[in-house]
Formats: sequence, structure tokens, C-alpha cells
Amino acid sequence: MPNRERFASWKKGAESFCLTFVLMLILWFIFSGKTEPLLLGFGVVASLIVSGFSHRFLFPDPNIKFYMTTAFKFSCYIPWLLVQIFVANIHLLRIVFHPRIREEIDPHIVDFSTQLRSDMPIATMANSITLTPGTITVTADQHGEFRVHAIDRQSSRALPGEMERKVARVFGERR
Repeated sequence: MPNRERFASWKKGAESFCLTFVLMLILWFIFSGKTEPLLLGFGVVASLIVSGFSHRFLFPDPNIKFYMTTAFKFSCYIPWLLVQIFVANIHLLRIVFHPRIREEIDPHIVDFSTQLRSDMPIATMANSITLTPGTITVTADQHGEFRVHAIDRQSSRALPGEMERKVARVFGERR
């Protein structure tokens, strides 16, 4: 029985290593764009070294189907986030060029709780809030408690709202 468990652990580590190696090699090729054999060899060696050190952290559970569906859902989330960033930029432009700017700005802190419980969805939500102009995530903890600074009431009105639902959907957290 211990040999079977040891083999399962080894297999999981090997899958994690291979998945990390393939990802690192693809990223190396995309960022370098080099096709000479010597440089490709350097890319393979660099990818092997990085994979050896980081495969347990990057893919602790090598469930390829989960990672592929999450990557697809995240790629659908990005355009929605870009639209939100654009809309928030237009809102901030209106505030900045308003003749009575001091009446428009109402900085405040908003505290709210979400149903998100895993690290990756919480970090994604915190980064998405910070990327949206007019809001900055001050704190976000592992229990889904957020503290956000907003430049005005309209910027904080939608929090957590639709963003939480979309992030939960990307990472498969039920809401």
C-alpha cells in the first residue's frame, strides 16, 4: 500500500512538473521570439530549472481540466473588466474637469464582506477593484472581508455587486 501512495504522489508531482515546464517554455518562446537552436536550448534549460523550483507552488494539484476551464472563464472576465475600467475612467474624467471639483470628490472608506473564500478569487477581486480607477483596495483578508477607498460615492456604489459574482463564476465558487 505505501508503494501505491508513493507512486500516486510521484505521479502528481510529475504531472505538476510537466504542466509547469510546458507553460514556462511557451511563455519563454512568446516573450523571446527566438528560434535559433542554441537559444531554444537555453529556453528549455531555463524552463526546466524554473519548473524544478516552482511546480509545487504553481500547480499543486495538476487537474488540467480545472485549469483550462478556469483560464477560459478568466479570458471571458477580462473584457468585462476592461469595459468597467473604461467606464470608471470616463467617470473620473468628468470629476477632474468639473468646474466645482471639490463638490464632486467625496473620499471615503467602504467595508464589505463577500462570499469568496479561496485565495485566488479574493486576490483577483482585490486587484480588479484596484485596477478600476477611483477605487483602491486597502485590505482584503482570507475571510472575504474587504476595505476599499473610493474617491466618491458613485465609485463605491456597485461594490461588491457584479464584480463578486463574475469572479466567483470564474473560479467556481458558488454564490
